Amino acid sequence: MIPKIKNKELKGSPLIIGSLVALLIAISPYIFYLYESFPKANTWQTDFFYFTSEYELYTSAWLFLGKFVPLYLFIIWFITCKHWWYHVILIPISMFVFQLISVMNDLKYLDEVEIYFIIPVMMIVIPLVYLVRLKLFDKVVHGIDLRKIDEELERYDALEKELERESHLYQS
Repeated sequence: MIPKIKNKELKGSPLIIGSLVALLIAISPYIFYLYESFPKANTWQTDFFYFTSEYELYTSAWLFLGKFVPLYLFIIWFITCKHWWYHVILIPISMFVFQLISVMNDLKYLDEVEIYFIIPVMMIVIPLVYLVRLKLFDKVVHGIDLRKIDEELERYDALEKELERESHLYQS
């Protein structure tokens, strides 16, 4: 009877995870519109903290959340994606991370060199996705299974070694 309970728990687990993912996606507009709760002033003073900025906090929060929410959604997509090409999602993730960093650091000319920081990510991701695609293409379209080919080559090697042993026995 205990294994049945474990199976029910395992069957419910994807439902719970899926519901959590759906909830995280559903609240994303609310997360974005949190910027409206920030004051339209350069300082924000409460009983708990005092914060000051060169710019309006409202505008800064709008810029930050405008970069954070798409990043947040891309990360959810990357984690939950079951397609073979999901590594490509790392490219827009890296773009949004870089943009988020540039918003937080307030560097004026950082966007001009953004592509140079994303190129290394692309140099890793694009060949990886291409190799995965090649393996899938060979298996699905051509019916080539690399494991079976390796197994067959190992059998040929073993057969060749056996024939060499037999030929040495006949020569002796």
